[in-house]
Amino acid sequence: MEFSKNQPIYLQIADYISENILTEKWKEGDRVYSVRELSMKLQVNPNTVMRTYNHLQSEKVLHNQRGIGYFISEGSTDKIRKIKKDNFVKIDLPEIFKTGKLLGVSPRELSDLYQNYLKEV
Repeated sequence: MEFSKNQPIYLQIADYISENILTEKWKEGDRVYSVRELSMKLQVNPNTVMRTYNHLQSEKVLHNQRGIGYFISEGSTDKIRKIKKDNFVKIDLPEIFKTGKLLGVSPRELSDLYQNYLKEV
C-alpha cells in the first residue's frame, strides 16, 4: 500500500479496511488482522494501526473482543456507506460542481459523463 501525503496514514488505513468491507472481501463478523500483523503487512508503526482501529471502533465499524482480537461489526457495511456518502456529498461533490462550473460543464453533461463511466466499469 502506498500512502498519500494529503491524508493522515491512519485514515488511509481506515479507507483500506472500509474498502475491503464494502467489496465484501472481508465480511461482517470476520476477525481482522491483529495490530501487529497489519502494521507488519503495511510497514507502519503499530501505534498508527492502533489509532486506525480506535477510529473504526468509534465509528462502530470494528469491535474488540478482549483477548481474541478485532472483528468487523454487524451493520458495518451500512455505516461505512453512510459515512462515505456523507463525505462525498459534503466534500467531493461540491468540488466536482465547482470544477464543472469553471470548465463550463453543465449538470446534464456531468450526468451523461457519469452514465458513460458506469457503462465502462
